[in-house]
Amino acid sequence: MTLMETAKEKWSGAVGTVVLGADAAAGGTRKSVVTLGGASTLPFLKFDGQTPHRPAVAMEVWDSAPEDWPAPLATALGDLVKSPVEWARTCVEKFGADLICLRLTSTHPDLANTSPQKAAETVKAVLKAISVPLIVWGCDQPDKDNQVLPVCSQAAAGERCLFGTVTEDNYKTLAVSCLADGHCLIGLSPIDINIAKQVNVLVTEMGFPLDRLVMYQTTGALGYGLEYTYSIQERGRLAALGGDRLMAVPVICMVGQEAWRTREARATEEELPGWGSEKERGLNWEIATAAALLQAGSDILVLRHPAAVAAIKTSIGQLMS
Repeated sequence: MTLMETAKEKWSGAVGTVVLGADAAAGGTRKSVVTLGGASTLPFLKFDGQTPHRPAVAMEVWDSAPEDWPAPLATALGDLVKSPVEWARTCVEKFGADLICLRLTSTHPDLANTSPQKAAETVKAVLKAISVPLIVWGCDQPDKDNQVLPVCSQAAAGERCLFGTVTEDNYKTLAVSCLADGHCLIGLSPIDINIAKQVNVLVTEMGFPLDRLVMYQTTGALGYGLEYTYSIQERGRLAALGGDRLMAVPVICMVGQEAWRTREARATEEELPGWGSEKERGLNWEIATAAALLQAGSDILVLRHPAAVAAIKTSIGQLMS
């Protein structure tokens, strides 16, 4: 190698691809689909390999209006949060979301305890209102999710949605439903590479295809475990590039959820006057967290604030250009 040659890494593997959404040719009604993964290098290092598909940006939509979101975030969304259909439509048509992440929070037994049938109606209404792929997320109460998500899966059959979540202790019910209805799955684990791989092993042993699986290794926000999240995601990407097929799975990160629960995002200027503008703090926390996780290898970033979506999509465009 001469002094003028560029040093390059040679990888034996690549991240697998997952297609979300089904267009008319695939039997669905989506006008656009999202392809994740496919990278044969560490994030955005084009001189080492290919990054054929850009990371996608999703926006959270709840089936019931959030009551405890910080004022700057609530103000940015306004009355949209009163209607999941209008909220989802606006996120796509005005804010530019590549996907919608519909969270069925009202189904939680401690909240409205919404029925599976009503949740399925919401899923169908949101699907009808948008043209992009849909992520359907339960209430994170396993027993209720096992009742609700299979009904929603059947209601959205053929649309190739991304359903979540399955864990090493609770995966069979949803895996069977999504396998039958043609959907993809999110495998949830702590920030632990071994447990993440174990979830993938368990799900694929049921016959669920690896090219319909996405990993979620619990995300930490800036100042709240981000550096550990980054290191684990990077290890996962290195394992995939090294040829570990069961780790060669795209990654999703719930950035907005984590960033907006931090003290820095929630504290008012009256409480902490030295911390600067309350309006800017939470937004910048979300952007900074998302920007870091892009470099760690995230394939889907789920955000909340419209301005964060604009900033991160601009950043992705620059990194991919």
